[in-house]
Amino acid sequence: MKRFFALLLLAPVCALARTAEIKIDVDHVIDSVDPRIYGVFMEPIGRASTHFNTLYGPIYDPQSPLADAHGFRRDIIDAAKELQLTQMRWPGGNFTSTYDWKDGIGPRSARPKRRELAWGVVESNQVGTDEWMQLNQAIGSENIVCINGGTGTLEDARDWVEYCNAPVGTYWADKRAEYGHPAPYEIKIWDLGNEVDGTPWILAHKDADDYVKFAVEAAKIMRRSSPGTPLQFVACGASYYQDNFDWVDWNSKVTRGLYGIADYLSIHRYWEPDDDYYRLLGAGAMDLEEKLGIISAQLKTVAAVHQGKPMQIAFDEWAPRGRRGLQSTLIIAEFFNAFLRHADSVKMANYTLLTSILGRDPKTGATYKSPLFYTFKLYSTHCRGEALDAFVDCDTFAAGRYPKIPYLDVSSVFDRAKNQVVINVVNRNRDEAIATDIESVTGQFSGNATVARITGDGPEDKPYSYEARDSYPPNVTVVPASGPNFRCEFPPHSLTQIVVGVEAPQS
Repeated sequence: MKRFFALLLLAPVCALARTAEIKIDVDHVIDSVDPRIYGVFMEPIGRASTHFNTLYGPIYDPQSPLADAHGFRRDIIDAAKELQLTQMRWPGGNFTSTYDWKDGIGPRSARPKRRELAWGVVESNQVGTDEWMQLNQAIGSENIVCINGGTGTLEDARDWVEYCNAPVGTYWADKRAEYGHPAPYEIKIWDLGNEVDGTPWILAHKDADDYVKFAVEAAKIMRRSSPGTPLQFVACGASYYQDNFDWVDWNSKVTRGLYGIADYLSIHRYWEPDDDYYRLLGAGAMDLEEKLGIISAQLKTVAAVHQGKPMQIAFDEWAPRGRRGLQSTLIIAEFFNAFLRHADSVKMANYTLLTSILGRDPKTGATYKSPLFYTFKLYSTHCRGEALDAFVDCDTFAAGRYPKIPYLDVSSVFDRAKNQVVINVVNRNRDEAIATDIESVTGQFSGNATVARITGDGPEDKPYSYEARDSYPPNVTVVPASGPNFRCEFPPHSLTQIVVGVEAPQS
């Protein structure tokens, strides 16, 4: 007879949908989870109308009492270390489409100020290559550098790699040493441009044919400029998603043209706002699943023709637009769930932006940890190992053009060294809790389960605030969960993460 253990989540009394079912099989592995999915993206985005810049002030602020020896704010660095961020992509973004990296080296007092054409502000160039390196070193993250694929030349790309990776004895390597950094930086991963397909917004747009020609030659010359440090490249995938086949054609041409040259295909996707709760959390998730499925199939198709290894997906810009409160936080979890379910293809991801990992008080500028931070942390610190293909049976709803969207959005990860399973569940039901029977198909659950829950006072996307910061850490309970199954109730509009041991079956 099956035994069920109720996991008391301290949820408010509310209506219940029909009982759902989640089955976990530790032998049903999708692929290993690449730690590089827990990265961030950073770009100096300026707003002349509000005198705001995402880099200068929020992160780089030498006059702040929170500044470290290099001028970077320790609150941001400490938060990034707490999240165990693995890599950071810089310096853009649209910023790179007209950026000259040579403006950002040498004595700061001699660096030119330039009109930054992507965002329409003046760029001081006080943070350049060496400073980006210092920031990554302080965080403990790997560098992912994006070259100028717009106005930039092949010579610019060659010289930047030489500056970063070549040993002393050549012009740009000697310049690096002259400026205080004699040892090569050994940067391995380079983006071959950013969003160059984005005709309406990108400067120096290229069509797919011209981009492939540029990227092939750039990769060739960059490799030869990096003695001692093998390079990996990220090809520029589609970012301009129209309701036609243009973005599919772009990815097809780039994947075919750069197969065997680039290791990754870049994807950018921002979750668009919607006043309708179910369209936002449901249709948005299904759109993401579609994009990942189509692009993954394209990569695997090209690899099959070549009888080789597929290029991998670098989802190197992602975030909900208009981030404010709970709904945006649940979208963060849905992004991570999708990455884990596509762990065989998604091998790198970069959340936009580094500054967004912390909330900021608009009155004082003080930073704080919001539920968004804690959601990221639940995934980045616990979901490492092997992604599992979890079976889910639950009620569905209709939203947009999708007739059957599961209320429960689920991912699961198995750590074989710890014999521990992590189950991540977003209950997208706005008003009803969902009781769920969770079954281990291979082996039994053992010991206690740690249950962390993030939810809110209601489903509205109310902005988080500095004053309420002490209420934001997840609610955590520890309950017994031994046997083949247990029952868990997921509150409405919530994220729940369950960490539980699994015993292998007796032979």
